[in-house]
Amino acid sequence: MAERGGRGLPRRWVVSAVTVSLAGVATAAYGATHVRDGGGADASPGRSPASPVPTTPAVDRLKPARARIEAYVDRYDGHLAVAALDRQSTAAVTAGTTRFQTASIVKVNILAALLLRQTPPGKALSSETRRLAEAMIVSSDNAAAVALWQKIDGSGGLTAANRELGLRETRPNKHWGMTTTTVADQIRLLTALTSSKGPLTPQDRTFVMGLMKKVIPEQRWGVTAAREPGNPAVYVKNGWDTADVDGGRWLVNSIGRIVEDRHDWLIAVLSDHHVSQEAGIKVVEKAATFVLKELRAATTGDGPAQE
Repeated sequence: MAERGGRGLPRRWVVSAVTVSLAGVATAAYGATHVRDGGGADASPGRSPASPVPTTPAVDRLKPARARIEAYVDRYDGHLAVAALDRQSTAAVTAGTTRFQTASIVKVNILAALLLRQTPPGKALSSETRRLAEAMIVSSDNAAAVALWQKIDGSGGLTAANRELGLRETRPNKHWGMTTTTVADQIRLLTALTSSKGPLTPQDRTFVMGLMKKVIPEQRWGVTAAREPGNPAVYVKNGWDTADVDGGRWLVNSIGRIVEDRHDWLIAVLSDHHVSQEAGIKVVEKAATFVLKELRAATTGDGPAQE
């Protein structure tokens, strides 16, 4: 299995004390105002008497969905966190602030750091570096990740790149797979990799998304389970490993993008404390499916937003 071979790293990892929080955006507001015309003996010519301005409170149509997502995540007692953002609307949710070990999802972060080091920006990678990048993302090759980790100067290089990418809660480790992160930071990373306002050139963004779309079939699980039937516009990178300090239990993570007719979802699911990799995959896929089902239902009728 590519994820576990060729690294030989210690598996000690630290997970912060669990808290669960939600962040959302009000997606609809309805206001009504009117001022009565002055009339009668007490009215001054040309002026209207002051009167209260009745308003209808803003209606947050995502609030019930976010509450259900929070309750769903809370059942896992800190061993699950999810976040999703629709690039075509204001729909967004974050449930869980625990920092999890990345395992191989950090390879997307490594690739972004590598591309940011190109001078001038957008300069094509050498054929050998491009080959390593493809192996690292498409088949999660660890030897390729080690080579590119060295090219970006390890944890120091990743830290510098993450400042430019807007990440706030990711802590690089000298052993790349033991880097820790949050779902909120993974959404920030995915945003930087897809937005024209991000630090990468259009060519670099296309390159990263192209590799995430080509991930080999046996590794296309995780957030891809949340796509609608027949939708091929799915981009993913998964990470999985065991943790000795957790009795050899599994951590299973998945990040990605799902583009639909009316939505452009960025989604991250991080988790740990699973009895097997298969059990972890099932938890991640159910969580991703639940979150997008709730958000799709809550945003029915929304028109597409301009980028």
